[in-house]
Amino acid sequence: MQVKTIIEPFKIKSVEPIHMSTEAEREQYLKTAHFNPFLLKSEQVIIDMLTDSGTSAMSSEQWAAMMRGDESYAGAKSWERLYDAVFDLTSMQYVLPTHQGRAAERILYGHLGGKGKVFISNTHFDTTRANIEFSGAEAFDIPIDEGKNHTVFHPFKGNMNVIKLEELILKHGADNIGAVILTVTNNSGGGQPVSMQNAKDVAAICKKYKVLFVLDCCRIAENAYYIKHREAEYKNHSYKKIAQEMFALADAAVMSAKKDALVNMGGFLTLRNEQLAEACTNLLIITEGFATYGGLSGRDMEALAVGLVEVFDDAYLNYRIKSTEYLGEKIREKGVPVMYPIGGHAVYIDAASMYAHIPLHEYPGQAMVCELYRLGGIRCVEVGSVMFGKYDADGKLIPANMELVRLAIPRRVYTQSHIDYVIEVFDEMMKTRNTVKGYKITKEAKLLRHFTAHFEKLQ
Repeated sequence: MQVKTIIEPFKIKSVEPIHMSTEAEREQYLKTAHFNPFLLKSEQVIIDMLTDSGTSAMSSEQWAAMMRGDESYAGAKSWERLYDAVFDLTSMQYVLPTHQGRAAERILYGHLGGKGKVFISNTHFDTTRANIEFSGAEAFDIPIDEGKNHTVFHPFKGNMNVIKLEELILKHGADNIGAVILTVTNNSGGGQPVSMQNAKDVAAICKKYKVLFVLDCCRIAENAYYIKHREAEYKNHSYKKIAQEMFALADAAVMSAKKDALVNMGGFLTLRNEQLAEACTNLLIITEGFATYGGLSGRDMEALAVGLVEVFDDAYLNYRIKSTEYLGEKIREKGVPVMYPIGGHAVYIDAASMYAHIPLHEYPGQAMVCELYRLGGIRCVEVGSVMFGKYDADGKLIPANMELVRLAIPRRVYTQSHIDYVIEVFDEMMKTRNTVKGYKITKEAKLLRHFTAHFEKLQ
């Protein structure tokens, strides 16, 4: 019998209560948090879609593995199990554990970067760009044109524009390219997948010009799902085999394990080049910890090693992708302008289209995240001109390429009834969208301002 209903392929063993706040309470919470959802307390949130990073529910196998955590400072058995899991997946000999992905970014891009250096990506995420720019280097985003249009269907909107890639390498000189970074899936580009063919094309160009090719692989399993189902050549491949083939193309990989390794903390940097690995290991020891734990406890490494196996389970990945599509398709039916097709870890909404009456310098994305919280206690994040906007010499805003709002879905946390609640909140969102006002920034940091900025609602 073929059953159409997609159910959660797990049973709930432990629960955490949710405080069901009122709209009046949430209006006060927002005001106290300076209209920035990052500054809300978790107990003030009903459905938390701020991020899928570090918010997964771990499995019984992961909790069991944590009990055998070897907390030895050097050469722990837990490190050996983590190394074996990463090497099996990536085929890269040098593995550096870090407390999370941005630590791996800081080590690698801090070493490779500096004034005059250039990094090229399909789209740099916020911490990636910050670590690159903090070193004094420049970061260029070159997604394909289809990736900038939320309405057009393209199976791999996360792809990098390989024509522009070669142009940029020739323009700046291969010796000045710190690295080419392919992010899978393309988070800042709407959570869209990257095809294996695009990865092969990028790898070939990097090899041609002897430029380092880095895979930002925090959602590698979700990307493998799309390759299997949208790239005919891979329809009979397992998800893990697809991931292994993509890793084989790269010279190095950076992973925030807080996503597709299904853990609450952890990451790694893995490399093929011995000289580069030695330089990065020295930086790791200075700032993270010894080379065989790198800021992680033995317990963390055990859970991470198990998660790297569990994430490629067929039933899990099918549930993960289909449940995200369910949310996206349902609100799309209501007229909400979502990034299409729906990505794997999140639903992205085009806030500029949703609130066409709010000019970009009044941050329509920030207006939307505040409305979602006010109406339904749903916390999410703006991925637009608050996160990526810059100022020109006269202090005028240079907007981001897209004004998106991301509803990131934590892994194995919410049931369908939680998602149905989110869908229902959008009914009210659509009714009141023409009355929503914009915001102005009253306080901001020079880098990663979206985490701590203060806002004021315009009248």
